Amino acid sequence: MKLLLKFSCLLFILGLNFTACKKAPKGVDSKTATAANAPATANANDKMYNITDGQLQWTGTKVGGQHSGTVKINGGEIAASNGQISAGTVNIDMSSITVTDLKAGDGKEDLEGHLNNEDFFNTAAHPNATFKVTSATGSGTSTSITGDLTIKGITKSITVPANVAMAGDKISVVTPSFKINRTEWDVKYGSGLIGTAKDKIIHDEIGLVLSLKGQAK
Repeated sequence: MKLLLKFSCLLFILGLNFTACKKAPKGVDSKTATAANAPATANANDKMYNITDGQLQWTGTKVGGQHSGTVKINGGEIAASNGQISAGTVNIDMSSITVTDLKAGDGKEDLEGHLNNEDFFNTAAHPNATFKVTSATGSGTSTSITGDLTIKGITKSITVPANVAMAGDKISVVTPSFKINRTEWDVKYGSGLIGTAKDKIIHDEIGLVLSLKGQAK
């Protein structure tokens, strides 16, 4: 009886661990929708900022673990006043994708190569992604931004919360973690949608955090 009880407890613990490993990244639902294809325009009293620095932090999970990394922002511009964004374009250098949870020689280079090839983002054919603001509401820490996100030539509308801070000639925009479903942009490798074995599945949702810094023109 004691042996049976111990075995049952072990199965329960293993079950909890397995369930934890299957969880998708945490984050706000980005509410993917059909692209608007109509970028917002700046207001007459807006200040224009060049994006001088920024990155996307990403987290991907699978059964048994997860990986994380960054993608560089390659310029763009933001129109804003009084802590409120009215328009903007963010240029994303997909070929800069890096893995930060692995060290060189420990699979880092292999995974980065895989993320760059046709199985994932095919950066040789699609080196750039963009996010173009189509509307924004609120200001400061209560900002909500809707925009068209283009990856691999596919454009979808997403809506994300953000914290917008303006001081002098500088602006910063930082989002909390939000999630996109990669299959919406034809990134289907390892997805259960294509019949991947359960113990090999990579979750469709990717967790992202966007941070930007800008300088007034």
